[in-house]
Amino acid sequence: MAAPASIVEGFERSLRECLSPFGFEVQPFKVGWYNAVLQPSLHLSHPEDTLAVLVLSAPQMFEKAFKPFLKNREFKNIRDPIDECVAHYVSRAVSQSFPAQKVEVSYDYEMLPNRRPRFLAQTAAHAAGAAYYYQRKDITADPWGNKKMYGVCMHPRYGGWFAIRALLVFPGVGAEGLVQRDPPDCVPSQELRIELLERFNLRWQDWSYRDIVPVEERYSEEQKTYFNTPPADRLKLLQESGDLQICPSY
Repeated sequence: MAAPASIVEGFERSLRECLSPFGFEVQPFKVGWYNAVLQPSLHLSHPEDTLAVLVLSAPQMFEKAFKPFLKNREFKNIRDPIDECVAHYVSRAVSQSFPAQKVEVSYDYEMLPNRRPRFLAQTAAHAAGAAYYYQRKDITADPWGNKKMYGVCMHPRYGGWFAIRALLVFPGVGAEGLVQRDPPDCVPSQELRIELLERFNLRWQDWSYRDIVPVEERYSEEQKTYFNTPPADRLKLLQESGDLQICPSY
């Protein structure tokens, strides 16, 4: 069923009101825009006009959402603090905004039984017009021969200082009024695109690929320290900083 443009706009507005104060961005798009650039085995199994919304985290999410989420909470059998934080805010936004609407929520870390991701996050970001997905095919004079080079998304405001967190699909809700817009091409020159892919593939640990273009905001030093810490040691880091309390297991 095709929803009037006002309903689609209302869905988007409700999510923004719930998530923007905590450092998240939302971008609506049609399932068909995503499916159009993928082989059938990777398609989302919904009609092309179905409404979908991508949820991104901006740099301020760490301070506006993550640290308050941890404060005065006690966790038991915690898996990943960031993932639990994102799921908390997204699920709350969905339940508050759409109590009677079916919403299929997929997170960037979730896998299907065949070990494929539930959705291809960077492809979705490009299809939604949220961030440009720079890939090897965007290089006209390929300098890498047989070397494998992975692509990376760049945000028009945050460069590489952001993350793609979740995909919301609204079964039965059409989005015929949405007009597809290309993501801003913020790395237009061939020289910079080559430099971006080389920084991302060959020295991603130094963070420099994230600053290939001027940015409005980047991760705080505390946030960089957290993500620079091996995942197995992050709980300990949070405990030592006093940000996280874990209940003892008995």
